[in-house]
Amino acid sequence: MTAEGKLKKILEKYRYPLLILLLGAALMLLPRTHSNATAGGSTDENELRLQELLSAAEGVGEARVLVSDSGVLVVCRGADSAQTKLEILRAVSSCTGFGSDKITILKLAGS
Repeated sequence: MTAEGKLKKILEKYRYPLLILLLGAALMLLPRTHSNATAGGSTDENELRLQELLSAAEGVGEARVLVSDSGVLVVCRGADSAQTKLEILRAVSSCTGFGSDKITILKLAGS
């Protein structure tokens, strides 16, 4: 049996696993885009909505929000309370999908 015949026999035997492997490799090579914008609007609109909702929550006070590809920054008056920070963390995480390690909460200056 020639080398070409052996190769053809191997390809016939492992045709589907090789096809799946090649498709997986091709998918891994495709460029990925990450967007924090939900179907409801742009990132700026989502930042504003999140900012308004947080500001309306009890204990948060005035809030400012920045959402980027790498995480979320919240600056608010109520950040000195551990309970308020925990509630902000949970709300931001559920709205943005970021884990707690990607969310930073700071106290607003002058408060």
